[in-house]
Amino acid sequence: MQRFPMLLVILCLFFIAACGSTPTQTGENTNDDAVDTEDTTSGDTTTPDSDTEDTTSDATGEGSIAVLLPDSASSDRWEADDRRFLSEAFEAAGVEHTIVNAEGDARAQQTQAEQAITNGATVLMLVNLDSGSGAAIIALAREAGVQIIDYDRLTVEGEGADFYVSFDNEIVGRIQGEGLVAAVEEAGIENPRVGVLNGSPTDNNATLFKSGYDSIIDPLFESGEWTKVDDQSVPDWDNQQALVIFEQMLTAENGEIDAAIAANDGLAGAVFAALNNQGLDPIPVTGQDATVPGIQRILAGQQSMTVYKAIKAEAEAAAELAIALLRGEDTSSLVTGTINNGTNDIPSILLEPVAVTRDNIADTVIADEFRTWDEICVDEFEQYCPEDR
Repeated sequence: MQRFPMLLVILCLFFIAACGSTPTQTGENTNDDAVDTEDTTSGDTTTPDSDTEDTTSDATGEGSIAVLLPDSASSDRWEADDRRFLSEAFEAAGVEHTIVNAEGDARAQQTQAEQAITNGATVLMLVNLDSGSGAAIIALAREAGVQIIDYDRLTVEGEGADFYVSFDNEIVGRIQGEGLVAAVEEAGIENPRVGVLNGSPTDNNATLFKSGYDSIIDPLFESGEWTKVDDQSVPDWDNQQALVIFEQMLTAENGEIDAAIAANDGLAGAVFAALNNQGLDPIPVTGQDATVPGIQRILAGQQSMTVYKAIKAEAEAAAELAIALLRGEDTSSLVTGTINNGTNDIPSILLEPVAVTRDNIADTVIADEFRTWDEICVDEFEQYCPEDR
């Protein structure tokens, strides 16, 4: 009579062991590039294997943090900067984390979110590809009891994330508008004919940037001091599409475009390439993100300015918030205000952007060690760099 309970215990233990063994990162229904972080990493020490291992809960039972990056094509920053700074912050705090990149595939990003939750993530940090897919990921996280941070881009559909960490993006746009005005005046251009190249129509940040620079340049168009020759958005921030769009603008205007608003450094590069392809001189053009190519073009006189959003500070603020959420700590002292996503007021941390021109590169991105002269002053750009750097 004593053997039956013992047999029952053995059978139960066998059943639990068999059912409790689940794979971490099966890769089903994913874009291979999206989950293979080695292919998209720029100098990051996090390997694909360590990313997979990091998705499991640590020994303290805290869970883990998962970061969902959008792509590596729209801007160099996601892989070159955000990944690096976030990883450094998490490693310094000793928390389990994974950082993956959807490479522009919204379905892959949702699969990455599902895998992260399955693998024990209790905090998600999301850079959405569009607000619709972002809202679906937020709903998924809520259902699983996972806290979620909108990082850099606000999700404007649905209830919104638990927190938002970014910059005041209308101010970013105003800085771009003011930068173009200053560049046009410095170039001595009267009655400039201006092309406007906006970011992706599915990115709420692009809408905010446009609202900011329109507040500066629209009055000039309305007064007749400036002429708007065209105003187009670039799907998915695709730099190749931006090149085609701006070449078409130039063709339609017989090459007579005197200045351009470009919503980030990638689009500014497309403007310069289009001009160069048609044998035209550089024109005043804005940018954003303070990328290495953007800074190089500013030094070479091919781009007028960029906007330095201190990505290291943004990443560190987001990491601090994510770590506090992971550990169940009070976050009220970290929040600086709220942003309404159209449905709810989202507790937010907003940082200040800075205009960068040739005159203050050393005092901004170099002084903050966000960029180095060694990475900027290479090949043909060496000649434009200061000798005493």
